[in-house]
Amino acid sequence: MVRTLTTAAAVAVLSMTALAGCSGGDDASSAVPGAGGAKKQDLTASAPTAATLPAGSTMEKIKKRGVLRVGGSLDAPLLSQQNPATKEVEGLDADFGRLLAKYIIGAPKVKIVNSASETREALLANGTVDVVFQTYTITPERAKQVAFAGPYYSSGLVIATKKGESGIAKPEDLKGKTVIAGANTPAIPAIKKAAPDAKIVTFGSDPECVQALKQGRGQAYVQDQALLLATAKQDPSVQIQGQPFTTDPYGIGLKHGDAQMKAFVNDWLKNIQASGLWSKVWKNSIGTVVQGEAPAPPAIGSAPGSE
Repeated sequence: MVRTLTTAAAVAVLSMTALAGCSGGDDASSAVPGAGGAKKQDLTASAPTAATLPAGSTMEKIKKRGVLRVGGSLDAPLLSQQNPATKEVEGLDADFGRLLAKYIIGAPKVKIVNSASETREALLANGTVDVVFQTYTITPERAKQVAFAGPYYSSGLVIATKKGESGIAKPEDLKGKTVIAGANTPAIPAIKKAAPDAKIVTFGSDPECVQALKQGRGQAYVQDQALLLATAKQDPSVQIQGQPFTTDPYGIGLKHGDAQMKAFVNDWLKNIQASGLWSKVWKNSIGTVVQGEAPAPPAIGSAPGSE
């Protein structure tokens, strides 16, 4: 069973700061924002590199180009955010992107392309990015447009309100309310299932959704727990209500129809899971604010749409 972040464990998220930016180059050790200059572990130095790449494959083309183009967020604490001191993008998704680049290229050369939830499929289809690491929940519907390697992590949806809001403690309490959600995210069908008569208003990014909540444009905001825990601790005017009410497996988005690339990325995931590197990625990101050992990674191919 994959363990997600808990509300009690979120106290330490106070040190995390959401910033925007993009990253390229090696993954040098860097200071954790707000952590008093502590050094984060450089995970790429001992990370594996694939022995061979199939001729003419997507992987070979990426290696010749010399950089892995990753669709990702630029404002997601714990997942993908820029360190103000080093300008490196840090977090769970950022680390995984660099490790995959090391596996393909032999060096953690990454270009992060800022993508929104409604643009990810297009960026993959038109070749703007090679992969997407962006809390990209695997669903059978999405799998009709993109291929998913993984899942590589699992989280869940929670409800956030303005501080002091009463009467919204569980999904059923969203009935008749105006609820904010990210455009083209799993929150939308989850809200419709829990509260069919809720009015859903959507925005393109997490910061926009949070701002709309604070402005009173909705009474609640439904988003992934890993994002909202950091948001709530950065901004005490935002409060998380209850525990996750869904299980959302994160997949690595790939261009649809490239079975060779998908198999290659899944093999890489198996490699870093078996070697313990997956656990180190967790410790290097989410594990900086959640005590205890790393959870067991989800089984590859276990989510509908990732088979």
